Order: sequence, then C-alpha cells, then structure tokens
Amino acid sequence: MHEPNNHSLNRRTFLHDTATGMGMMAFASLLKANSASAQEPVRIPQWRGVVDPLHVTPRAKRVIYLYMAGGPSHLESFDYKPRLAAMHGQPMPESYTRGQPIAQLQGAQLRCFAPQHPFRKCGQSGQEVAEIFPHIGSIADDICIIRSMKTEAINHDPAHTFMNTGTTISGRPAMGSWIYYGLGADSEDLPGFCVLTSTGRFGQSQPIAARQWHSGFLPSRFQGIHLRGTGDPVLYLSNPQGIGPNQQRDVVDAVQALNRMHQNSVDDPEIATRIAQYEMAFRMQTSVPSLRDFSGETRQTLDLYGTRGADGSFAANCLMARRLAERGVRFIQLYHRDWDHHGSIRDHMRGSAGEVDQAAAALVKDLKNRGMLDDTLVIYGGEFGRTPMAQGNGRDHHIKGFSMWLAGGGVKGGITYGATDELGYNAVDHVVPVHDLHATMLHLLGIDHLRLTYRFQGRDFRLTDVHGEVVREILA
Repeated sequence: MHEPNNHSLNRRTFLHDTATGMGMMAFASLLKANSASAQEPVRIPQWRGVVDPLHVTPRAKRVIYLYMAGGPSHLESFDYKPRLAAMHGQPMPESYTRGQPIAQLQGAQLRCFAPQHPFRKCGQSGQEVAEIFPHIGSIADDICIIRSMKTEAINHDPAHTFMNTGTTISGRPAMGSWIYYGLGADSEDLPGFCVLTSTGRFGQSQPIAARQWHSGFLPSRFQGIHLRGTGDPVLYLSNPQGIGPNQQRDVVDAVQALNRMHQNSVDDPEIATRIAQYEMAFRMQTSVPSLRDFSGETRQTLDLYGTRGADGSFAANCLMARRLAERGVRFIQLYHRDWDHHGSIRDHMRGSAGEVDQAAAALVKDLKNRGMLDDTLVIYGGEFGRTPMAQGNGRDHHIKGFSMWLAGGGVKGGITYGATDELGYNAVDHVVPVHDLHATMLHLLGIDHLRLTYRFQGRDFRLTDVHGEVVREILA
C-alpha cells in the first residue's frame, strides 16, 4: 500500500535535484556559448510604436502635461464672471443646481461666491487671466484657454482616473502609456513616459496613486516611470559600493540570458518586457545622472524658471521636463498637489498660483526660445474646477464647467475657446468633454483615436472608449 507513494516521493526528489543541476549546467553552457556578450552585450531594439505609418500628419512629437492636482478654481484663474461678482452672497438660483451632483455642499444652503481676485486683459490677444498669474498672463498670446471643459467624476481619485485613462474604472492604461505604446520613444536611454511630482503648501494635498501612470492591460514596459525630485531620481539606480559598470554588465547579461531562455519557451510579453527593462535600467545608470546635472544650464535659464534644479519643487520639475523632452521622452507628466481649496480660497489660490505661475510660463518661453514649442504640446489643468457657490470662504468640487490651457504642438495661441454660463456653473458653448481633449491630443501626435486600440478580454479598447471628437477649431 505504501510502496507507490515512496516511489512517487523519490521521483519528485530526483526530478528536483537533477533539474536544478541540469539547469545550472545549461545556464553555464549558455553563458559559455554567448561569452562574447560580455564584451558586446546584446542591444534590445527600442520600441518604435504600433502606429506606423502615422494616421495623420503630426504637429507634435511629445506632450508635457502640467497636472494641477486637487481641482484649481477656474473662477480665480481663467474664467472671470462679473455677474457672479454682482450676486455675491445671494442665493444660488435653484435652476442651476436642482438635481445636480455636488460633492460636499449637498443639502447645504447655496450662496453665490464672487471671484476672489481681479482679472486683467493680457497680451495683444487680450485674453483675461487672473492677476495672481502674471507670468502666465505674459504668455497669453501663446496659449489657448479652454473655458468649457467638462468631466464625469466629482471626487478626486476617480476624477484623476478619468482624466488620465478616459474612464473611472481603475486598471485601464494611462494616456501616457497609450501614447508610448502607439508612437514609441525617441530615446534609447530613457523611458518613453516619465512622471514627476511636487507638493505645495496652500491646499489639501490629496494623494496621487501610482496607478494614475500605470499601463493597465498594456504590457508593463509602457507604464510611467516616477522620477523623484531630490536624491537619486530612480531608487536603486546607483550601484552598491565596490560594483563597477563591467560587473553590473555581467550581472545584467546573465539575467538577460535566463530571461531569453524562458522567453524562447513560453513567448510571454511580460518576459519580453523584463528583458527590455533590464537593458533600459542599465542604460539609465549612465543617462539619468547626466540628466540631473544642471551645471550646463545658463544663469539666465535658471532665473527664468526660478530654481537651481533638483530641489523637488514644481519649478525644478518644469526645468527637468524640458531636459527630458530634449532627450526624446514622449510623454512627461508633472503633478503639483496643492489645489483642493475648500476654505480660504482667496489666500490659498494666491499661494498655489505663486508656486507654479513662473515655472509654467518659463517652460513655454524656454521651449519657444529653443525652437521646441512648435512640436511640443503643453497642457495645463486639473481634474475638475470649483463651485460658484461658497463653502465657507472656499469652494467645493465642480465638474460641469472648468478651464484648462494648451500651448504649442499645433494649437492656436492667443485664443479663448468655449464658455461657461454667466455664473461659471455649466459649460454652455463649445463644450469639451475629457474624451475630446484626449482625441485632440492624439490627433496632434498623428494618431486617429478611433484606430489606436488594444484587444483585451475579447474587446478592442481605446483611450477615448466609445466617445471623443477632435476639437478642430483650436488647431493652428
């Protein structure tokens, strides 16, 4: 009765022991057969993208997205409402709010709350910009202000998810991942999608989950790489003490040999990703330290941004974004967490604006001076706006109408597009849903949003889901 079980146990032990030994012998043989790789490592081809040829003539090569996380108020930045100022303290007309989603003011007495900062006309175009953004006002002729944005999620995390992925369902690919997948990268030494974050001091700094730059169901090589603002930009980038480049190359080659053995057997896209990313990581050990060396920047450039670099600020990240763009990174996203102003919006908007105004404008000016603005699309905005109704001396979340601006990359400068109603509640003219923003961004990069798809679980998915129209009126 027990003899078969003993034989089974012995077979398992035999197979385990011999497989381990034979695996090591095979690995040693493989390394010996490929010993030349120690001197001439196999170079993994960089990803060139699946959209080849491009669907339409591209106007932009890359995107820099300045993401103001927390929901900046359009009423204290880019959408002046004199009628709202005249109705300050009066009850908000129920015709606007009846049956509408409101985040924290649901059931409260709703009163109009006047814009807390004056506006002025800027540039030859005369675009109206709040006075707390003097530097952005100085680039009024280079930017297109969209005053009629509209989104679907009223709380921060799902609103971030919707703005980044085109859906409130977590787990879908970020827009940067879609663009990297579609177009590839122009750099062999840096990822195609990089993320930098900074935190301000004047609002509630809501957390930003790493899944906002995840690749979702796309292969993981397309996820965004978070570069830290201070210290090593990427954790574990530096070699341990006593380990030099040649030793590190040996380790990478050995691991790559094992990965290729496995890949030849199972043809798993995640193993292909692992092979590519090990090689990318090795190259980044050389490229990233030089990326963080700001000694070559002129004093004039550093003063333009208001930073000496690598200090974790939004200004330093804007300068880093320009350097990443120069080096071929396809999609660069900067988060500044500071804009959730449920109270003290007058003072806090002034403070938050002061943290980003100079550097955001500097980035546009710097790109323009270097001849890069024409093929770089800069996007500035948050996940939603703020209510025309008061929340004490602040404003609640608002999804029915808010503002963003775009510059470069084939977008007309010096224009204001769309409008909200006279109280800044509803987008009423040339409404731009988030899907339309995504469709327009892809179009400027040479991609038809209807044709960039990925089959997953029996369905073809795309960034714009089943929606999206290109906003052609803002195209240069």
